[in-house]
Amino acid sequence: MGLYQDMSATSQRLPIKALAFVSLVCVLGMAALVWAAVSWNSPDLFKFAGILTIAVFSVGARISVPGAAGTLPLTFLFVLLGVLDLTSSETIVLAVVLTLGQCYRNQRARPRAEQVLFNIGVMALAATGATWVYHSAWMVTHHVESALRLAAATGALFVLNTMPVVLAVALAEEGPIFTIWREFCFWSIPYYVGGAAIAQLASYADGVLGWQTVLLIGPVVYLIYRSYRLYVSRLENEKKHAEAVSALHLRTIEALALAIEAKDHTTHDHLARVQIYAQEIGRELGLTHDEMEALRTASLLHDIGKLAVPEHIISKPGRLTPEEFDKMKIHPIVGAEILERVQFPYPVVPIVRAHHEKWNGAGYPCGLRGEEIPIGARILAAVDCLDALATDRQYRKALPLDEAMKVVQKDAGTAFDPRVVEVLSRRYVELEKLAKAQNNSEPAKLSTGVKVTRGLAPAAGFEKAAPSPEVTTPEAHGDFLSSIAAARQEVQALFEIAQDLGNSLSVNETLSVLGVRLRRIVPHDALVIWVKRDQLLIPEYVSGEDYRLFSALEIPIGEGLSGWVVENRKPVLNGNPSVEPGYMSDPARVSTLRSAVAVPLEGVSGVVGALTLYHSASDAFTKDHLRILLATSSKIGLSIENALRFRQAESSATTDYLTNLPNARSLFLQLDEELSKGRRDDAPLAVMVLDLDGFKQINDRYGHIEGNRVLRAVGNGHKSACRKNDYVARMGGDEFVILLPGARPHDVEAKTGQLRAVVTHVCREMFSGEALTASVGTAHFPQDGADAEQILSEADRRMYKEKAVHRQRPGVLSASRRMPEWSASVRVQ
Repeated sequence: MGLYQDMSATSQRLPIKALAFVSLVCVLGMAALVWAAVSWNSPDLFKFAGILTIAVFSVGARISVPGAAGTLPLTFLFVLLGVLDLTSSETIVLAVVLTLGQCYRNQRARPRAEQVLFNIGVMALAATGATWVYHSAWMVTHHVESALRLAAATGALFVLNTMPVVLAVALAEEGPIFTIWREFCFWSIPYYVGGAAIAQLASYADGVLGWQTVLLIGPVVYLIYRSYRLYVSRLENEKKHAEAVSALHLRTIEALALAIEAKDHTTHDHLARVQIYAQEIGRELGLTHDEMEALRTASLLHDIGKLAVPEHIISKPGRLTPEEFDKMKIHPIVGAEILERVQFPYPVVPIVRAHHEKWNGAGYPCGLRGEEIPIGARILAAVDCLDALATDRQYRKALPLDEAMKVVQKDAGTAFDPRVVEVLSRRYVELEKLAKAQNNSEPAKLSTGVKVTRGLAPAAGFEKAAPSPEVTTPEAHGDFLSSIAAARQEVQALFEIAQDLGNSLSVNETLSVLGVRLRRIVPHDALVIWVKRDQLLIPEYVSGEDYRLFSALEIPIGEGLSGWVVENRKPVLNGNPSVEPGYMSDPARVSTLRSAVAVPLEGVSGVVGALTLYHSASDAFTKDHLRILLATSSKIGLSIENALRFRQAESSATTDYLTNLPNARSLFLQLDEELSKGRRDDAPLAVMVLDLDGFKQINDRYGHIEGNRVLRAVGNGHKSACRKNDYVARMGGDEFVILLPGARPHDVEAKTGQLRAVVTHVCREMFSGEALTASVGTAHFPQDGADAEQILSEADRRMYKEKAVHRQRPGVLSASRRMPEWSASVRVQ
């Protein structure tokens, strides 16, 4: 009764089977109602009216249980009373009236007509079935006790009231009938039993004191219902509070994990994978619920103590010094102290404190061994190690997962719990697939890259001068004479470097001289000078071993050895070259480089790049080498900055800002040079002037931004369609000039078709075939002129002559008609 609204999640368009069943229930229910009306029998209308009035006041009251799906209207109690004290027709009419009121009172949305008809049909059938069972001839003939008859009628009412609804939902959603019935209906059985007991008492009072006493059932039922609602409301509030506390703990965990992410940007994927691995192993080892919750939380927060470790130590792309490792070892203690304040309801703190303990007692911070180490910490230690070995780190490249697992297996019984390693070695392939499948969500991002412009200075003011880097004094070289000689050579070399760096504004010349000078005082097998460009380091100068590999690299700021040096403005001594992003990304590559020293290069406006030397021997560089590089780094940085600025100014004077093609000034210089070569070698030269037809309409229709895109695309396409020794320049506006050294008239005809195909292809890609074409004029040396002005004037005149022809015959050069077959091979960048 009313359960249809609570349970039904079906759409308005029911499947055929469900629609047929609902229609059948509605028809049978209407038939039962018609039968009740036709055979109406009411020996005491006042009694019927009194019970109906009290029942109507209960419409809208519902019984609900926290955690149970659906609600039960309280009016079923009066239907049971009608079964006992009213005739069958009165009971059916009473049930239908109450159901109709229940459909419209205290409902969030107005029910649809088919829902109302279905509910009325269900309740009419349920009331008919209950009265038929209670008043059946068999029951009366065998003098069955009234209580047993009422129990049977109550069961019939329950089944007939719930089963049609469950069947309708099952047919609509194609779900299991018994599962739906158990989930939505079984919880209401005790309430049907209780309602039957109340109805029996009311019926007994009716027989002894008269039906008027039944009217007293209303206030009694209301008090019981009110008390029950207060109790349920308190349970619901307590449940919400418990859920809020649980959600608070979860948000705390997520916030703390986000704090770690802000400190160490390589941690997010590591934490997510470790959590999945650890939870699956914990389940297999049979951990309790509290232990599993603790392991789940600790797997996210075990590295929170790294907040107390300086960032340059955490992200250092090389081995730690003993002092740095001592600082790193405090993170389990600090992490445990941080989490003690959260007061988790499960043992998280012991796991975090002990996750670097070893099975043989050689770990830190407390030296626990064997079973003394919490089981969660033992799981975390093995999983953490496997993930660390199989992940790229600042100080080394990742191992293949199988090799990493062999390393962990080797340490079973010494560093790790053998039971944990056994489970991990058996399931690591499966767990890795699971981690990759689940770890697709993007981590929350903190605004660590935002620049705050407010605030003029800190309260204590700015530092007046930056302290110089710590360096060590030179080591002895055998005896004092060799020390003096070495110092003299060092001073001379530094003087020569400082002198040479200021002699040229050419970047290549400056850096090549620097490479030669540095090799004398700092032996190395490879040298790379990285220059900062936006958020990347570009190899501006490379010499020595693995020249091609280093020349092809682009290193993001903050990544790898050189990227870390630039971001942190700190040098690295004897770092691992293989951590440079992309350097050894191909497993088939083999490099003999084993150590590196890198220093940041600072100019007036900040860090401009890094100087990195690589060596084939491990630990090949000394503190003296680092000291020498630090002594020259500022001079190198300023020289590179000046050279780069000069190159930029020189480039901007000869390069078109929009297309990055040579501009008119550069074109005339190149044309004079090509004409000189032609006169000297008696070689031909073709000059093509190309102008875009319809470009003004493109600008007017789509705007100048789209017009600029067209010019860039056409310029890049023309450059791609030409040979390496051809010269493509932009004269201005929508006019391009192409110099074709060695080209004869029959060669130019094919090239003209290619250039027009480029324009057509660009137009088709950007504007779906908009009629943008090109007029081309060509002049040849020496036939059409002897100098640059004559050649360009003749080519320009022929171009305008062709443009005039195009104006007279519009549409002849449309994109669809003049596209040659070979145009698909033209590559437009």
